[in-house]
Amino acid sequence: MSVEELVESMRKRAAQNLKLGYKVKFDLGDATIFWDGTEHPPVIEPVDQGEANTTIRIEPDNLAKLIAGELDPTIAYMTGKLKVEGSMGVALKLTSMFSD
Repeated sequence: MSVEELVESMRKRAAQNLKLGYKVKFDLGDATIFWDGTEHPPVIEPVDQGEANTTIRIEPDNLAKLIAGELDPTIAYMTGKLKVEGSMGVALKLTSMFSD
C-alpha cells in the first residue's frame, strides 16, 4: 500500500470517529504521515508538519495491517513492530480508533 493510500484509509477511519485533540506523527522510515487531530475532521497529510504530541514509528506494511484490523496494536507494540515516543495515552486513543 502506498503512502497516499495509507493517508486516504486513515482519513476515512478518522471521519468515523470523534475529534482526537492531538497531533500525531507516523514515522514510516522513508516517509512521514502527520495527523492533526486538533481539527475535525482531522488534517492528515503525507508531510512532516513539525512538533507532535506523539510519534509512532511503524513500517508501512504494518500500518496498513493496523488500519485494516489485521494487526493488534498491543501485540505490535509488544513485539517492536510499533514504537511510541511521547504520549502513550494519545497512541492508545488513536489505535482504538483503528480497531473500531
